[in-house]
Amino acid sequence: MDTHRRNGRPVARRRRRIVLPTLAALAVAALTAVGVPAASAATTTAWATWTPLTGEAGDFSTSMTLAGQPALTADVTSDSRAGQIGVISGASTWLSEGTPIGEKYGSSRDQPYLNLRPKADSPTSPSRTTYTFAIPAPASGWAFALGDIDADSVRISGVSATGAPLTADDLGFQSGFNYCAPGTIGKPSCTGDPADVPAWDPVSLTLMGNAAAADTSGSAAWFEPTVSIASLTFEFTQRSGFPVYQTWFASMARDISGTVSDVNTGVLDGVEVTLTDANGNVLATATTSDGGKYSFPGYFATDGYEITATPPQGKTGVVTTGTADLRTQDAVVDLTVRDEASLSGTVTTAGSGTAGVTVTATGPDGVLTTTTDSDGNYSFPLIGDGTYEVAIVVPDGTVAVSPTTRTETVAGEDVSDVDFELALLGSVAGTVTDDDGGPIEGVTLTVEGPGDAVTVTTDADGNYDVVDLLPGEYVISVVAPDGSFVDGPATRTVTITASGDVIIGQDFVLVEDVVTPPTPPENPDDPNDPTDPGTGGTGTDPLATTGADSTPFIAGGVLALAAGALLMLTRRRRDGASL
Repeated sequence: MDTHRRNGRPVARRRRRIVLPTLAALAVAALTAVGVPAASAATTTAWATWTPLTGEAGDFSTSMTLAGQPALTADVTSDSRAGQIGVISGASTWLSEGTPIGEKYGSSRDQPYLNLRPKADSPTSPSRTTYTFAIPAPASGWAFALGDIDADSVRISGVSATGAPLTADDLGFQSGFNYCAPGTIGKPSCTGDPADVPAWDPVSLTLMGNAAAADTSGSAAWFEPTVSIASLTFEFTQRSGFPVYQTWFASMARDISGTVSDVNTGVLDGVEVTLTDANGNVLATATTSDGGKYSFPGYFATDGYEITATPPQGKTGVVTTGTADLRTQDAVVDLTVRDEASLSGTVTTAGSGTAGVTVTATGPDGVLTTTTDSDGNYSFPLIGDGTYEVAIVVPDGTVAVSPTTRTETVAGEDVSDVDFELALLGSVAGTVTDDDGGPIEGVTLTVEGPGDAVTVTTDADGNYDVVDLLPGEYVISVVAPDGSFVDGPATRTVTITASGDVIIGQDFVLVEDVVTPPTPPENPDDPNDPTDPGTGGTGTDPLATTGADSTPFIAGGVLALAAGALLMLTRRRRDGASL
């Protein structure tokens, strides 16, 4: 026991040796685990290590490292006064396996801890010691203990990973205990009262030493935080005497392991696996080996871990992401991949495969491009899951008779028969001639069918030609110029098929429309001919005709007289016979 002076008189006090070791900083564990088979599952615990406390009264600093994977380091600053402070070896004072925290995390014997004091030995001059974590501490899998809380008090505060002030629930107070109490298994050589434990006030977040503010031995308490913590602060206040308080940190680690396999062919070596924590930080990568196995040993016993496999080239994920919760046991996370699906089809023209057609598939990975083979087939053999716009580039001289773009979804299965149909363009031709077979230039013809009507004129040889015609039925009409007419039908009907027919011989004949003049009479009226009965004549002429020509009337009279005479003769004969 060391002797200290309180209120001017010496008092017995347990020995608090000042140990300022020149400890080397703990090397941070490597973040990459390279393809090791899963080890036998085992929970491991460890106590924090510290770098030497440096600085001067009111301005000290050190760093603390929790031994999980990855090692979690906090920068520590304190405005404690000097004297009997520093990083202590743990050779004479420790938390044994018989204490509540030791039962879970093991004994801290020969493991370092930190001794600090108030800013001044006055109830109005507390010291503030802040732990700022390099990355937020996990929401479980670690603990801290505060010891020698007797003639003093400690108020605890902090900030969570989300930036919120810590609450009593967040800090996770477990219990008070006395590490010097008789009967405590593995305790150091000190004597304490089992009833001498600090009281926890969850409202003010304060640990209060015994009511008498008496200097005693072994009064301590421990905490297991329940949220991810960015920083933690201890405000240590003297109530009487010359108090010192102790700080320990401990961590628990477990293993994550599993296997990556192809659902069709079995286990896969050489697959990269990534481990991420609950805050989205990438903690480590591993590569499968020895039958598709991977392992992440010794990670903080918390939850929120995500394990992701990166499918090798030519593979896609089936179950490539899993989660691990290490709070109560090791985790096994198996992942699976498969061959990437294919997307395929055929481009045909008039029913036959068309080679060299460009096909694109636009999807999650951008634009993929291929061309059809000699049979018109195309394929995207290693295509990931997702929705794709599949399109073709229509070659010159052809036309699409099906949509040129199709939307297809790949979801773990091959997609086939994504087909496109083309047709060749056709043409019609012919000649316009006269009835002697001579060519007629400048004659207008109209070709009507699918699409807009086309008008052409014959050339100097009487020929016409209409090209790039879509498949379908067409009517060819000729317009006869003025002064001519069509000899035969003025229209012809033809059909262009998808094969791109070249139809010739659609000819027309035009005939000149000739007008024949009337033939003149043999004796045309001549007013100067005195023998013409149609003239007026002279005074010596027979009686002139008056009005219409009398010849027809004279002939009719003669016929009537002859008929009458014949009738009378017949009656007389009848009468004679009757006598």
